[in-house]
Amino acid sequence: MQTQNHTAAVVAALVIACPAYAQPYAYVPNEKSGTVSIIDTATDRVTGEIKAGEKPRGIAVSPDGKFLYVSDQPQRALNVIDIAKKAIVAKVELGESPEGVGISSDGKWVVVAVEESNSIAFIDTATNKLMLNLKVKGKNPEHAVFSPDVKWLYVSAEDSDVIDVIDARTQKQVGSIKTGQRPRGIGFLPDSSRAYVAAEEAHLVYSIDTAKQTVLKTIKAGQRANGVAVRPDGKRVFISNGTDGTVSVIDTASDTVIATVPVGRRPWNMAITPNGKKLYVANGRSNSVSVIDTETNQKITDVTVGELPWGVVIR
Repeated sequence: MQTQNHTAAVVAALVIACPAYAQPYAYVPNEKSGTVSIIDTATDRVTGEIKAGEKPRGIAVSPDGKFLYVSDQPQRALNVIDIAKKAIVAKVELGESPEGVGISSDGKWVVVAVEESNSIAFIDTATNKLMLNLKVKGKNPEHAVFSPDVKWLYVSAEDSDVIDVIDARTQKQVGSIKTGQRPRGIGFLPDSSRAYVAAEEAHLVYSIDTAKQTVLKTIKAGQRANGVAVRPDGKRVFISNGTDGTVSVIDTASDTVIATVPVGRRPWNMAITPNGKKLYVANGRSNSVSVIDTETNQKITDVTVGELPWGVVIR
């Protein structure tokens, strides 16, 4: 009996000493407001905001959750934000019209698609220094996304209707993949075996074999398919449809759309919580973020943020 009581006391002490893990936060860049809204994913409420420049658009978060990297179009720069301080602590000069921002899974590299110079800027996160401006063959790059294994960097070239393929280790372009008109969002399966690309003016999604760098299947999405988000288990891919105000849900086993979820006006870029249970969708014309239950494919709520939200990252 004494042993049982002692064990119970130890367990109780451990429970008190070890608080529940905090839920991650979602960060939403608002183009017109010049801010990043902070959403607590446990409550789906905005808990604060950070001044992020004149026109924040592309955004990435460091794997350790300490820094945000936000492109600022008018200032032609990448702003590095210390999340704890809620302040810009570094600024990296880029070319004209920086757009999408990506970060490698090991946190060593941040990349920015710079539209007017048709280049990808590589920034060393240890020094916040621009190390390389890589010219791509496609015109008007929108997004630059690393595969999870950091083998590939895919770049959507809006005006060339291709995905530029970069060897992430050598930082050289090794090919391109033809898509429909105006490719935008890119997402990889967790094992890096496939990528999904939304082509906005084709209203299609392209399932791509990354080993062969070829299109496996073309999937009909909604009108003006744009953002792409992949569930951490790799079983579902989500596509935002800008004109329809919906999100298409793709089953990756069959590469078919299995559900369509209504959200706000002009849904753009998106992110999923690390546990894969909730999807956050930036609605640019509704000044809101829609939260979707990824198991039931039902909208849970809408969260009011700043003006013209561009996307979401979660850490």
